[in-house]
Amino acid sequence: IHLNARWSGHVPVIDVNPRRDAALKERLALEAKAQCAVGHIDPARVRFRQRTSAGRVSSALKDSYGGRHVCIQGAVKVSCHLMFGILALTVEQLGEGLVTD
Repeated sequence: IHLNARWSGHVPVIDVNPRRDAALKERLALEAKAQCAVGHIDPARVRFRQRTSAGRVSSALKDSYGGRHVCIQGAVKVSCHLMFGILALTVEQLGEGLVTD
């Protein structure tokens, strides 16, 4: 996947999963610690965070706000339906900041 993405001119945004490779886990931990020590911000990490936050919004829209089962036809109507879901999601996220326990 990495090679195919690079061959087509894209930057792959895939997190490294060391699985059972203890040496790779240790190497990744040391690299992260060294980058933090010198104040280096990895652009791939920034892109990965943006991708995962967009994925969470898409998932919430599909699972909780009717984005999975759209029972209307027409691009304008579907767009309106999805935008109401985005609006509801936004209101919920803004409301979470106002709730005090």
